[in-house]
Amino acid sequence: DLLYNQLIMMGCWKTNTSCFTHCGVEVLSFLPILSWLPSYPVKQFLFSDVISGLSTGVVQLPQGLAYALLAAVPPVYGLYSSFYPVLLYTFFGTSRHVSIGTFAVISLMIGGVAVREAPESQRVQVVAVLTTLVGIIQMIFGLLRFGFVSVYLTEPLVRGFTTAAAMHVVISQLKYFLGVKTKRFSGPLSAIYVTVFSQITKTNIPSLLLGLVCLVFLYGIKVLNERFKKRLLVPIPGEIIVVIVSTGVSFGLSLAETHEVDVVGKIPTGLRPPTVPEFSLIPKLIPDAFAVAIVGFSMTISLAKIFALKHGYSVDGNQELIALGLCNFIGSFFQTFAVTSSMSRSLVQESTGGKTQIAGLLSSLVVLLVVVAIGFVFQPLPQTALAAIIMVNLIGMFKQFRDIPNLWRTSKIELAIWLVSFTASVLLGLDYGLLAAIAFAIITVIYRTQSPRSSILGHVSNTGLYYDVNEYEEASEYEGIKIFHSNSSIYFANSDLYVSKLKEKVTLTPCLWMWEKETLAAPFVLRAAVKTPQKLVFSAAVDKTVTHEVVPQTEEAREQRNGELEDKRSESTSEEAVFLEPLSPVRSIILDWTTASFIDSVGAKAIKQV
Repeated sequence: DLLYNQLIMMGCWKTNTSCFTHCGVEVLSFLPILSWLPSYPVKQFLFSDVISGLSTGVVQLPQGLAYALLAAVPPVYGLYSSFYPVLLYTFFGTSRHVSIGTFAVISLMIGGVAVREAPESQRVQVVAVLTTLVGIIQMIFGLLRFGFVSVYLTEPLVRGFTTAAAMHVVISQLKYFLGVKTKRFSGPLSAIYVTVFSQITKTNIPSLLLGLVCLVFLYGIKVLNERFKKRLLVPIPGEIIVVIVSTGVSFGLSLAETHEVDVVGKIPTGLRPPTVPEFSLIPKLIPDAFAVAIVGFSMTISLAKIFALKHGYSVDGNQELIALGLCNFIGSFFQTFAVTSSMSRSLVQESTGGKTQIAGLLSSLVVLLVVVAIGFVFQPLPQTALAAIIMVNLIGMFKQFRDIPNLWRTSKIELAIWLVSFTASVLLGLDYGLLAAIAFAIITVIYRTQSPRSSILGHVSNTGLYYDVNEYEEASEYEGIKIFHSNSSIYFANSDLYVSKLKEKVTLTPCLWMWEKETLAAPFVLRAAVKTPQKLVFSAAVDKTVTHEVVPQTEEAREQRNGELEDKRSESTSEEAVFLEPLSPVRSIILDWTTASFIDSVGAKAIKQV
């Protein structure tokens, strides 16, 4: 029905057999699977996709259970979120390698909203409504071709934000790791209210010991996988090993009954029927939905572009928005929470030989098998083991602290963006922190254009190159000519500074300036009349040409009386002249506007006044 309605909107009719002749491109863009599935090379790709899908599914299963804790919902909803969205993305996504599903940052953002807005018994409904809104926003953005919004989330901003999110995640998992009962906070200053330390004397020792063993084991497996990734056919599935072994230990020793270790609890067998979310909750969730939608899309498109560049294909940002929107919108009716791509699972899917999203489809079937058949097996799974899985998966995010010295050496402004994004997200929460980081990033753009770098260019002999004479020894100026360069557009915020820098760099000695209206290709012409038999007409040029014209000096310009120039021009002459001593050695000024993308009216007036 969805495809049929799409064809009707494009002017195609069910009885028209030539529909796909006219609308084939639109259909293929809406359903990318149709562009590659008919020509799928079974012999070359199928085995690799099967191995990749099974490996990814083994990783997806424990992550789905674990990230449900972050989303403040029972673990079974993490399994639902690891099945429906992955299945849908196979049909609508354009990336061949990203693994869609649960992700720590998005799950934490959702969990913070659920904790803030509802008691524990109603959090599933809040999460479902929030996911519905996220899907609607992403679909609307995709249909309106708003895929470009991700450019406002610059890499330092995203890395600072995700590092802060990792800190929030660790703080939220401490209570499961230590086995204590504490209240979860969300919003501004929530990272400061670490009430788990006030309950540290009530730490459940068996839970702590089991968590530490899982943590050390997972970290060791992660190091081995990284060190021997070229020799291993598939990565060692440390997470599923932890899940199986810790479940067996918990069941065999009855940790929940004898030592009060918190476990996953009941996992319903089978899939739930679709339900309609409580749409009355929509108004108060709209701001949070925008934040989750933008962050989720940014994570997906950045990963998708990395893999597309590596393997030589292209991804469509607008279609990715639509695909994510459909995954979230349709999935929300089956009690899933918002999803995005996962770096760890995507690397597993790509490194184990995955060629297409057939691998993603198979990984979702692995999760489906657990949900419909053997979900009850994981009911004794200790929550401390899930907390260890989450913490180890965050190691990569904490390594982003290494960005700080690199950015210090390369770009102080980008370092400021990273630090502001991190600090704001830690102190204000992920939603307000993201808004503050975006606002600061935009301010840095204004600052860069308001305070552009300016220089005097010189010519490198025997080349067509012009460089800053203060930085390049081989660049030398032409005698009597100043080439002024500014690396920004000229508009209301920097026009005064542009003129000031021009005067400072050129350092003109006061001379005779005349303004004369002339019809030339350049925007305007400035005439400089000095005490020489000739005067040189020079003009600022937007392109790389400059008009020079030597004009015989008028008799009036040669006559002087008491250091002043007597203007004896005829009445038809439109020139106005003022004489100031002494002479200037500069004959021509060339304004280099090759880097200016625009000049507004205020900037134009400032240039005219020069």
